[in-house]
Amino acid sequence: MSDSSSLPLPSTAPQARLLDGIRGPDDVQALSAAQLPQLAQEIRDELIAVTAKNGGHIGPNLGVVELTIALHRCFHTPDDQFVFDVAHQGYVHKLLTGRTGDFFRKLRQSGGASGFLYRPESQHDSFGAGHAGTALSAALGMATARDLRGTPEHVVAICGDAAFTCGITLEALNNVVSSTKRLIVILNDNEWSIAKNVGAISGYLNRLSTNPTYNKLHHDVEAFFRSFPAGVEMNRVYMKWKRETKDFFVESSLFEKFGLRYLGPVDGHNIDALVKNLEFAKHCDVPVLVHVLTKKGKGLEAAINFPEKFHGAGPFDPVTGESLKSSLGTPAAYQDVFGRALVRFARADPRIVGITGAMPSGTGLSHLAAELPKQFFDVGIAEEHAVLFAAGMATKGLRPVVAIYSTFLQRAYDQIIHDVALQNLPVTFCMDRAGLSPNDGPTHHGLFDLSYLRCVPNTVVMQPKDED
Repeated sequence: MSDSSSLPLPSTAPQARLLDGIRGPDDVQALSAAQLPQLAQEIRDELIAVTAKNGGHIGPNLGVVELTIALHRCFHTPDDQFVFDVAHQGYVHKLLTGRTGDFFRKLRQSGGASGFLYRPESQHDSFGAGHAGTALSAALGMATARDLRGTPEHVVAICGDAAFTCGITLEALNNVVSSTKRLIVILNDNEWSIAKNVGAISGYLNRLSTNPTYNKLHHDVEAFFRSFPAGVEMNRVYMKWKRETKDFFVESSLFEKFGLRYLGPVDGHNIDALVKNLEFAKHCDVPVLVHVLTKKGKGLEAAINFPEKFHGAGPFDPVTGESLKSSLGTPAAYQDVFGRALVRFARADPRIVGITGAMPSGTGLSHLAAELPKQFFDVGIAEEHAVLFAAGMATKGLRPVVAIYSTFLQRAYDQIIHDVALQNLPVTFCMDRAGLSPNDGPTHHGLFDLSYLRCVPNTVVMQPKDED
């Protein structure tokens, strides 16, 4: 009998993380398909560990892990360009383009990674942003410039579903087919912006994603044509026939009405399905929109259950999801003092209504929504509309209060001047997050409000001294 003490002991050394070996897109593409679920889990573990300590946009990033891996499997940045809408869901992209280790662990801190994409930070960040709705216009400009230069790279716009409530996104959508024949648009549909999405576009996307008939019919017809020799060419003939017969058999999606080829819905957590659809999109001779369904906060139960809180969270317990409280205690947040005050005023005067652009909690209007819902309006990420909407209400004797972050009100400057001030309408703007925003960086610094409002006629600019 052999001496069992001479047998080798099992190794207790920790298994090396795949993520630690990722220095750029080449390393992502070198992994086998079987390794990708492990990489996805390691990324989620890193995201939770870092944001639990530093705070950050944890929910959006947990939702796009597989999507971002698939993008880096199919494309090669910086030659190909990704344009992320808002870019607060860019943490995964940072990790896959060499920004790991201490640099990422100092996320949103001095000397660490920015909380958004930032062109000076990396050659892989082709376009920076901190406000919603900018990706499609920017990507269309980049694709058109590429066509004029005659270069072969791909341009991909990654847009959240809430971006399609922005007027600027719809303006871009109207111009896609007249500007380029090669553009890939990813519609990341998780039913949330910061708060639950509102409006007709949200309802339409929900119907599109829950009705399998549209997609099945399209794919069945395509499979039929592709089964023949020269199937790819026959599929092009089918697409041309479908357009010319006004979609007699299969109704077009809204996006096909704008001239984009629609693919989806696709499971946004199935890397294989994502890769197949992205590879197909790369070879289309028309602009393509890939409709991807994701779960905001996937991998962190608390973030799934409370998506609004974990859209952008402060430090939290990574196990329970509970916010970490300062031992010194903190005063009431400005937006909550404001929100409770507005409820008192609105209860006393039914002419008072509150309007927000997809920020009920961030502005404190969630208090009004809970107490007096008929006097509360969330118009989605549509600041220009919010101000004009308020102006229209004011002409009918109401007293609208528009609550918007200082930096976001910049988007509605023309409406403030042209539609409210010049007509001397009684609209009150309550601007949150004035001054420096150290964690979120320059796109969120509310530094210009006093300057841009002091010159507006018929305007009184006031600043509260304290909570009272």
